[in-house]
Amino acid sequence: MSKITATILSICLLLAGGSAMAQQGSMSEPVDRAKILTAPGVFGAFSTYKIRYEYYKLSSAERKGAADEVMAVVDKHKDKVIVDAYLTRGFEAKSDYFLRVHAYDAAAAQAFLLDFRATRFGMNSGVTESLVGITKALNYITKDKSPDLNKDLTGTTYSGDAPRFAFMIPVKKGAEWWNLTDEQRLKEMETHTLPTLAYLGNVKRKLYHSTGLDDTDFITYFETNDLGAFNNLVLSLAKIPENKYNVRWGNPVVMGTIHSIAEVVNTLSVGQ
Repeated sequence: MSKITATILSICLLLAGGSAMAQQGSMSEPVDRAKILTAPGVFGAFSTYKIRYEYYKLSSAERKGAADEVMAVVDKHKDKVIVDAYLTRGFEAKSDYFLRVHAYDAAAAQAFLLDFRATRFGMNSGVTESLVGITKALNYITKDKSPDLNKDLTGTTYSGDAPRFAFMIPVKKGAEWWNLTDEQRLKEMETHTLPTLAYLGNVKRKLYHSTGLDDTDFITYFETNDLGAFNNLVLSLAKIPENKYNVRWGNPVVMGTIHSIAEVVNTLSVGQ
């Protein structure tokens, strides 16, 4: 083999290798769902939607195409966000479904929602509520501040059947709450947490902090397969003194059934 031929062959191999690496780099990996749902510093965007009547004037083929557009957008953003979907039609008057979008970068969640709203399904969905929060480590019931209660809180895990229902409840505190000392707020949160321990096996809970990010202070999110247990949990929370610091609780309280986004979009588009 001549030197010229060898050189040309080497260049071709390098180009081929570079092309393969570029192609491999372009194949995005989905966000690790288990990790992003447990990590602090993750943004959660909640939005509820009502389907416009005009959407159902489209042909079934057009609505099927609109549903496919949504799934293409989900696939496009799978390396930056995870999207959870819930069907609220039949439970709520003001919405038909809601989305919960998690991202390490708030701009990534926004980019997904912009692309989603640009689909025909998104364009025919009116936003009825939109909230943004961020996950944090425990502020009060920590190993240092409240060790016994922390042990009970973290030592009990959900053991019920796979949850079918989800709830989103925003909460806003008044100025009096924020002007309490840290010790006073800790005492209030211990009183808040104690009666909820009995329901940790039946109800999953997740908290998002929204102060400064939205017109509320917290977004509380729940999943359960036991609506009776959830009702009793809320009743136990209604009886605690901390409620006097709330200036908003719910409004809305959103209830939905848990589905994949494909199931929600197809159900609302073509009835599947």
